[in-house]
Amino acid sequence: MSWLPADDPILGHAPSCDALELMIIPRVRDLGDFNVRRALPHGKRQMVGPFIFFDQMGPAQFLAGQGMDVRPHPHIGLATVTYLFDGAVRHRDSEGNALDILPGAMNLMTAGRGIAHSERTPEVQRSSGQAMFGIQSWVALPASLEESDPGFQHFGTDVLPTVEDDGVFARIVAGSLFGKRSPVKGLSEWFYAEVRLAAGKSAPLDADHEERAVYVVEGDVDVAGDRFAGPQLLIFRPGDRITITALTNARMMFLGGDALEGPRHIWWNFVSSRKERIEQAKEDWKQGRFDPVPDETEFIPLPQ
Repeated sequence: MSWLPADDPILGHAPSCDALELMIIPRVRDLGDFNVRRALPHGKRQMVGPFIFFDQMGPAQFLAGQGMDVRPHPHIGLATVTYLFDGAVRHRDSEGNALDILPGAMNLMTAGRGIAHSERTPEVQRSSGQAMFGIQSWVALPASLEESDPGFQHFGTDVLPTVEDDGVFARIVAGSLFGKRSPVKGLSEWFYAEVRLAAGKSAPLDADHEERAVYVVEGDVDVAGDRFAGPQLLIFRPGDRITITALTNARMMFLGGDALEGPRHIWWNFVSSRKERIEQAKEDWKQGRFDPVPDETEFIPLPQ
């Protein structure tokens, strides 16, 4: 996906438990074909662990002949994570990777020193119409690895570990949670999981992680006696024991990890610990110095 700034909403004084550091109501942005709800970056919090961007895509319904068309655009200094609940997205990048992203799979594109990619609705789904619902997040890279080689990892639902127990379902997308570890190789310590709870069921949020949050996608949940309705991002202080209880059937993403060594500069689709590196990336895209995306003839121009 592509990023541009948006104003943060003025939040009220919603009740919260002592362990809750910040509650973020995602702001809505219209991308033309569908809306996204953006939780990070936020005026009061740039990152949770290495997560620096967090977008909910949809839910949306494309009619026959319609679809998502995000033209080729560049990234540096980050890894993108595309995780779908519904629908399909055709990924193509300048490293020659091309595949359909499907629900429940983990798709990690490491930009490193620079990559370009496109995201479109596959032709089969475009011709018949499809629902679209998912999350795209960006994970900022450690400063020492910002210029690493670009690459792409795909892990299907058959290899990602899951937990299922009487109304509790969790898929560990990255890192370690609920005693299981994902096979995904990251460049820093972070975790990410889809958690679904039936009404009345509970799940713990591991206190061992340095920074952690829960994004409530759908449903209402209880934390220490306070009720929170999705969509919103709940960021918790370190060290506290947290239990999330579903008041209705609920879907969530658990996320976080080790804090990076410092803040990041972010402009459009570029992330870096060095402002001058952002300026270089701007000029590289403007001058056509990124490798092209095969089978693509369009691109998103550098914003003015």
